[in-house]
Amino acid sequence: MPTLAGTVCMGLIAIIVGVQVSIAAPNELESKRAYVAKGEKVFLRHCAGCHGSEGKGDGYLLLGPEPANLTRPTTKKKSDVMLLQTIHEGKPNMPSWNTRLSEEDSRAVLAYIRTLKK
Repeated sequence: MPTLAGTVCMGLIAIIVGVQVSIAAPNELESKRAYVAKGEKVFLRHCAGCHGSEGKGDGYLLLGPEPANLTRPTTKKKSDVMLLQTIHEGKPNMPSWNTRLSEEDSRAVLAYIRTLKK
């Protein structure tokens, strides 16, 4: 049977952990927002010409075939690994970005793509 001191100690630990989580969460959320904002800037600079500013495949550089609509469920279902591979290696009529974007920028673009709505 736990002692009173042990129970109090466990309660204090739970309170301390709870306070740390509540303090860390806003910082983590703010960090994610900044990362997505960075991804948006990179996307608008390098990807929106084909994919459109909202990722719907309606950019001004429509050279054919139609660029991917990044808001479709089929894109949303793809894993991060698959999408990063597409960013890095390209596809027919889509350039490879592995030498043009840093890994951090590629991941930030991916984070932004994940926020796009249909």
